[in-house]
Amino acid sequence: MSGGPQGPPCRRRDDCRLCGGQALEKVLALTPTPPANAFVSRAMLAEPQPVFPLDLYFCRACAHVQLLDVVDPRLLFERYVYVSGTSPAFVEHFRAYAGALLGEFPPPARALAVDVGSNDGTLLRFFAEAELAVLGVDPAREIAAEATRRGIETWPEFFTPALARRIRAERGPAAFVTANNVFAHVDDLAGLLAGVRALLAGDGVVSIEVSYLADVVGKTLFDTIYHEHLSYHSVKPLRRFLAANGFELIRARRVESHGGSLRAIAQLAGGPHRADGTPGGLIAEEESRGLDRPETLRAFAARIEALKARLVALVRGLKAEGRTIAGFGAPAKATTLMYHFGLGPEVVDFIVDDSPLKQGLFTPGLHVPVLPAEEIYRRRPDYLLLLAWNFAAPIIARHGAYLKAGGRFIVPLPELEVVGP
Repeated sequence: MSGGPQGPPCRRRDDCRLCGGQALEKVLALTPTPPANAFVSRAMLAEPQPVFPLDLYFCRACAHVQLLDVVDPRLLFERYVYVSGTSPAFVEHFRAYAGALLGEFPPPARALAVDVGSNDGTLLRFFAEAELAVLGVDPAREIAAEATRRGIETWPEFFTPALARRIRAERGPAAFVTANNVFAHVDDLAGLLAGVRALLAGDGVVSIEVSYLADVVGKTLFDTIYHEHLSYHSVKPLRRFLAANGFELIRARRVESHGGSLRAIAQLAGGPHRADGTPGGLIAEEESRGLDRPETLRAFAARIEALKARLVALVRGLKAEGRTIAGFGAPAKATTLMYHFGLGPEVVDFIVDDSPLKQGLFTPGLHVPVLPAEEIYRRRPDYLLLLAWNFAAPIIARHGAYLKAGGRFIVPLPELEVVGP
């Protein structure tokens, strides 16, 4: 992740993050929230947590969709509490991801793989198992230190061109630079790509994985909109932006993670790898679905409000009947959903989450307690609202005993569903 000098906690930009255009149209206004991962301890409950605007804008010049309110990345990432390795689904995703890159772009022996925003090193571990040299870069200091202790060297810094030059000087050029769920996080994307250019070998590739706008809109995944995610990418503006910064987009594929993501693979302009036609195919799909038109985003906003009405009616009706409701999962997306739908501690009694980093803390702003999963069986809530809805199937399968005891799951997205007896 790229960072700059410390400034105000939030600032507003007035131009498009990709093309610099200023013809920007607001297409969605969500309820302002604190940073989505700003969980607090019991000792911090009395401290006020500021909220920041959560408004989505469409660029009429290049069709990029983005937030213009930029929260200081140090506030967002230096005390980060999300780790990939606690999710078996993500571990398997990264195993397959590394295998696909190694199979399609076989590197020389002991080549270097650098992961920008490497988190706990889950992806790099699979490159290391393939006998590549690996290095992670991540500003979340505690997570970076733990990854290093576990054998995946991780520098606790923001990724900048200067840092990229230092890596190349010390370790040589990189055959792979990966940036997973990072290209959405960075305000200065041109600076990030300048760093990649400085680091990448002439025959290397950069692989970017981000939440895909086609899925966000098509599946009404509005809760993936939060301050860490400054950009909501589609292939058409991304290909143009990469070309303007010295890269050629050679692959563009849809993958399942985070409810629907885009994997974009690029090489330096003039590189040796042949483009396979997939970027053009996805651009044609995007145009046919109207992702390059603001009215499509306004229709998306209307669907969110309809979904809100249905879910709020359900849970408030259950509470009026005296039913108890807990949440399952405390992902960042839960902050957006709970704020915009008004689901505070008067509705959700507690939340369970498998991550030890979140257990014992309280959710951002609303301060719902986060507890270990065994509390489901001790407290026996009537309903579990699946805030980690993208893992609904494995969560429900793993907690069959809760269903057998009469409990029910509420799956809020992509379609509202109640599962149980």
